[in-house]
Amino acid sequence: MGGSGRRRSGASGTGQGGAGRSGGGRGRGGQSSAGRAAGGPSDGRRGRAAGRGSAAGRAAGARAAGGTRLTRRGRIVVWGAGVSALVLLGVGGVGAWIYEDLNNNITSADVDDKLGGDRPENLSPGSKNILVVGSDSREGANAKYGKDLTTMQSDTLMVLHVPANRKWATVVSFPRDSWVRIPACAKGDGSTSDPHHFKINEAFALGGSTGEVASAAACTIKTVEANTGLRIDHFMSVDFQGFKGMVDSLGGIEVCPKQAIHDEKAKLDLDAGCQTVAGEKALGYVRARYGVGDGSDIGRIGRQQEFMDALAKKAKSKLTSPNALYGFLQSATKSLTTDPDLAGIQPLYGLADELKGVPSDRLVFLTVPNYPREADVPTDKANVVWQYPQASDLFTSLARDREVSKAQLTARTKNPVYASAVRVQVLNATGVQGRAAAVAEKLRAAGFSVVGTGNAPRTSATTTVSYPAGQERQAAVLAGWLPKAGSGRDASAQAGCVTLVVGQDLEADALK
Repeated sequence: MGGSGRRRSGASGTGQGGAGRSGGGRGRGGQSSAGRAAGGPSDGRRGRAAGRGSAAGRAAGARAAGGTRLTRRGRIVVWGAGVSALVLLGVGGVGAWIYEDLNNNITSADVDDKLGGDRPENLSPGSKNILVVGSDSREGANAKYGKDLTTMQSDTLMVLHVPANRKWATVVSFPRDSWVRIPACAKGDGSTSDPHHFKINEAFALGGSTGEVASAAACTIKTVEANTGLRIDHFMSVDFQGFKGMVDSLGGIEVCPKQAIHDEKAKLDLDAGCQTVAGEKALGYVRARYGVGDGSDIGRIGRQQEFMDALAKKAKSKLTSPNALYGFLQSATKSLTTDPDLAGIQPLYGLADELKGVPSDRLVFLTVPNYPREADVPTDKANVVWQYPQASDLFTSLARDREVSKAQLTARTKNPVYASAVRVQVLNATGVQGRAAAVAEKLRAAGFSVVGTGNAPRTSATTTVSYPAGQERQAAVLAGWLPKAGSGRDASAQAGCVTLVVGQDLEADALK
């Protein structure tokens, strides 16, 4: 990632440089004559820091009658708005003047100087990890969707892994209610937040506290890297209003909820049965959570992919309609913000072209294995925690460019061992007084049952987890929570519990 945080200059022109943001937006002074001639939008709406790749309620009926279901490959190229636009451009063969007009819609935000040097190593040269953020910035037209929110918000978070051989691809969704470690982040106002644990979507809000896109993206990248060990190579995001514009340009999308949806937070009242949604109703539908299904964020992730099927299919059906196609591409590119290396039609088309060759049965959508945090912390009924060691195994596989199927992940995540079921003895091998107690406190806060603390017989540079027979799964859970911790069976280990020897490489606040 590199370059300057600015919108590219060209036929469209810009009202101000990318550095001169106000509340996360950018002033766009005008529109190209090509855009006006095509009847494209002239309101100059900005691409904002993060969009709404989020989606929606049950879209079982979101397919036209008699139509075929879009492949998973079709889903992913629409789900990433910039990528979808480029695929459609390639298929439609639009003129160079539209190419230039759309190229100048895309916003660039440089994050390199905000990430620091403590980043995961790239273990698979040639592969790519692309972070996709969906944001509902509560300013301007978005203000009605939240109260007392003075910073940018994110609901949707995904990582697209493209392997070095380009023969498969994986999209991993992160529930926004994931309870994770948020590292220290620059907040955009010159201050820095302290490391702490909270919902993963707080990272975007922290960095974007002043509406500065690059800081919001950087904090999110740091958080994902710290909790997954994946090196993020690129990011892209799409705004609420951009998503609505894409739907409107296509004349709406048909949905068929089995039950009526009444979600006050999403500003949505929808009857049961098949109907076409557009405008604010479409936007409310993709935001709906509490008034549909089981009310969980996990359920919304599943519904989101179904809604994108319908959106992709209708977009492809409009390839012969210049006005509809142009409006769709305008909305997609105007709402898109990326790192400088992706901020243009050409690099996005290159990415789309790579994805185009992935067989549909080898493009997999996964969700980070998780379970309700209430199982470990009874007072927390609102969040989820990642299931270890399955989550860390998934991230390690992707970091090493190894394919993981949905069936494999499903089989591995059956019958989870909760952190609360793991009894831990903590021994201090750092030579620093009080380290065992500090680590024990963090483990208790995560729900582990700490049965004792003490000093190890000798100091150690590395952290280890040892266990007796019968505690293999419990040890794997604890090791999954700890960065760089080795694990091994030890016949002399205390019966009925796992022993954690805290080495000099483990800081107390580094626990996931």
